[in-house]
Amino acid sequence: MEYSPLALTASTKPHLVLVRHGETEWSSTGRHTGLTDIPLTPLGEEQARGAGSIIADYDFGLVVSSPLSRALHTAALAGHPEATPMPELVEWDYGGFEGLTTPEIRERTGDEWVVWQGVPSGETPGEDLDAVHARARKALDALLPTLEAGRDVLVFSHSHFLRVLASVWLGTPDAGSRLFLGTGSVSALGREHGTPVVAAWNIAPRA
Repeated sequence: MEYSPLALTASTKPHLVLVRHGETEWSSTGRHTGLTDIPLTPLGEEQARGAGSIIADYDFGLVVSSPLSRALHTAALAGHPEATPMPELVEWDYGGFEGLTTPEIRERTGDEWVVWQGVPSGETPGEDLDAVHARARKALDALLPTLEAGRDVLVFSHSHFLRVLASVWLGTPDAGSRLFLGTGSVSALGREHGTPVVAAWNIAPRA
């Protein structure tokens, strides 16, 4: 794989740089992986190292990670073993849909379910979108002082949570459903003339 450095314009600094963890066995087969701690595959480890090459030129004022091992391992392989675990950065809690693919969930629900519609609230409850939004807002509140001091921040986390985090940053609650993220990808949020923007999205190594 080839790795191109992340090129971000100075007009959108400082940047909140987001890295989705590398591939796991469950992510490779489309299984919803919330709080289950699944390790990276060999390809996932290669993707993590690739993400590290993409962001190697950046000096971050703060590096944080989901406490789940697939995110922390990605951080370490990407050259940031110092990443501080932040509980708010864990993936969406899928409740009774944990470990299932979307087609399997749709067979159970009998409709065209997608995660943005919410998760079970019965015997095995999970989080609804409002709950994930609240976690993302709390995480951003903790990261803002570093950004406001003019320093870039690096976050290692998970697909659905990072998409929600981006939507909270943009102030558009439904944007996450339209922001695809591949495993091992690098994205960046910033501001242009004070307006929150997406500075880069889903940057991944080229095979």
